[in-house]
Amino acid sequence: MNGDWLIRARDGRLAVYACESDAVVCRTQRHPGEPWTAPRVVGGDQRVHPVLAVAQGTDTYAHLVSWRPTVSGESGLVHSTHFQPHLTALDWNPLGHPNKKGQSTGAPAVTVDAQGRAHVFVPNRGGGVSMRGQKEKGGWGPWRDLKGQGVRGPLAVVTGESGLVTAYAATADSVLRWRQASPGAVPALDEEPLPVTARPGTLRALATSAEHTTLFFTDADGELRAWRGTAADEPARLLTAAGPGPVSAMRCELDGHDCTLLAQRAESGRVAFAAYPTELESAGAWWAESGPALPVDARVALATDAAGRVIAATFVPGTGALRLTHRKDEPGLALKAWEQAASA
Repeated sequence: MNGDWLIRARDGRLAVYACESDAVVCRTQRHPGEPWTAPRVVGGDQRVHPVLAVAQGTDTYAHLVSWRPTVSGESGLVHSTHFQPHLTALDWNPLGHPNKKGQSTGAPAVTVDAQGRAHVFVPNRGGGVSMRGQKEKGGWGPWRDLKGQGVRGPLAVVTGESGLVTAYAATADSVLRWRQASPGAVPALDEEPLPVTARPGTLRALATSAEHTTLFFTDADGELRAWRGTAADEPARLLTAAGPGPVSAMRCELDGHDCTLLAQRAESGRVAFAAYPTELESAGAWWAESGPALPVDARVALATDAAGRVIAATFVPGTGALRLTHRKDEPGLALKAWEQAASA
C-alpha cells in the first residue's frame, strides 16, 4: 500500500481502500459518522496484483494504481478514478509498462497535481524511476525515464501547496528527489542526492507549507528524520522511530496551532502518535501509544472527518479488520477508545 488509503469524500463520508486477494476493495460510511458498507470491488472485473497506490486530488477524486497480469510472466500498470466512494469506480485503464513489457518492476506511487492530473511513478528495470502523467485535455502522456539508479523500496510522492509534484526514492546510501519546475513539466532529478541511508519502505512525503514539502524517513540508526532542504542540509532528527515501518503523517490544527501529526505501528504492536509544530522539528516530539496490539502487517492511516476531528484507522490485510478512533473534544491529543468499524 502506498499513499493515503483513508480519505474523506466531498460529501464528508470516510472511505478506505485495500487489496483483497486479486482485487481492490472499498468501504465507505453510508453517511458521515454512520456505519460502514461491506467491502465492494472497484475497478471492474480485471484481476490485479496485491499492490495499490492511492492519491486524492483537491477535487476529492481518488486515483488508484495497481499492477495486473497480462500475458504469461508479464504485467502492466492500471489506473482507475473513483469520483465518489459510494458510487462505482471507473474500470481499470491500462497504462502499460515503464520498460514496454516485462514483469512488475516495483510498487507504484501516485499523486494528483493542482489541475487534477494524476502522475504515476514506478521504479524501472534499470534501477531508476519512470513516470507517466495525465494530459491537460485528457488521455495520458508517454512513459518518461526520470533517471536515477540503485532505487530500492517504495517511492514517496506528493503534490505541494504550490500544486507542483515532488517524488523521492531511497538508494543504498542516498535519497533522490525529483521536482517539477512548472505545472505539467517533467519532474527533474536534483543534481546532488541527499547523502544519507534511509531504510527501504520508510519514506513518507507531506506538504508542510507554501514553499516546502517535508520528507520523513527512518535512518540506518532507527532515528526518524525530516528533510526539506538541499543535499547540503542535514535532515532534522525528530525522535527514535516507534517501529520498523513507515509513518503516516498529516497536518492538522491542535489547540489552535498548525501541527504535524505522526502515527506508526510501534514495536509493541500498538499505534504510536506524536505531534509537533509544523516545520519546527526543534520543538521536539514524543510518542504516546494507543489501542490494542496489531499484527506486523497492519496499516495505519490518518485523516479528518466531516466535523474536522482527527481520525486514525488501522487495517489488517486479509482479515477485513478495520478499527478507528477519533480525537476527543478536549485539549491535547486524547483519543476515544478504538472501535471496530460496524457494517449496516
